[in-house]
Amino acid sequence: MKALGIDVGGTKIYSTVIDEKGNIISEVEKYSTPKVLEEIKSLFKEIIKRHENEIDVVAFATAGAVNNENTKVISSTGNLVEGYRTIEFDKLTNKKVFVENDANAAAWAEHIIGASKGMPNSIMLTLGTGVGGGIILNNKLFKGKSGAAGEMHFKMYPDKRRKCTCGSWDCFEAYASGTGLKKTAEEISKNPDITTYDVIGGLELKDELMTKIFNKWQDDILAGIIGLANLFDPDCVVLSGSMSEFVNTQYLENETNSQIVTQPTKVLKATAGNYAGMIGAGLLAMGVN
Repeated sequence: MKALGIDVGGTKIYSTVIDEKGNIISEVEKYSTPKVLEEIKSLFKEIIKRHENEIDVVAFATAGAVNNENTKVISSTGNLVEGYRTIEFDKLTNKKVFVENDANAAAWAEHIIGASKGMPNSIMLTLGTGVGGGIILNNKLFKGKSGAAGEMHFKMYPDKRRKCTCGSWDCFEAYASGTGLKKTAEEISKNPDITTYDVIGGLELKDELMTKIFNKWQDDILAGIIGLANLFDPDCVVLSGSMSEFVNTQYLENETNSQIVTQPTKVLKATAGNYAGMIGAGLLAMGVN
């Protein structure tokens, strides 16, 4: 069985063919994400048509929450085209179509072929510009009543310190993301022009101020991991995304296990690779578990 994986982001769309073992078996194709609804639908049809004769199912990994029937996006991020939620994915082809949130799909890839393989209960945090999340309990993707579970917008503070991109205040994403690191750097340094590159570069040089900024950001990530570990009692927490390469997983694991009331857990870095979203969506679509 083969799946055509299509990963839909705000700026780029990727596609490739995946087999039942999670192997990428065709060239990964890359496109700029159209800014007009009809254009993005046309691009999807074009990609599918190119591979339709060699695949059994089309699997979308997409930004935004996806319903429990895996047929439509029920909430999309602001960087996708207006009207994106109205797309009827099953009308794009006569093949079976499966849709899943990209972070959920990536968490499934880690569960089947990556860092959390063999572990029935895991949480994945994708640390990038924002924070994505996927929760797997008893070897099943936890989606909640509507499909929106795993959104990392739980509150860190009650007193409205920092506005989040979702419109609320003081969400985990507003602190643990790359955007959150920049905001933390601005607050501590009193310099509005400071960048995340300044912080990471200074950290490598053991600069005192940059180390202080980084440690505050990492401890905000730690606070979220502690809360999630206490809530879900996972075998592990997997960290992926561009910002995850900078964190100290051993520190996070040691501190988490010294503070949680549940049993010890592991904090690991993702290993399924940059195309984990497409791979996970393909595996889910093919029923691989």
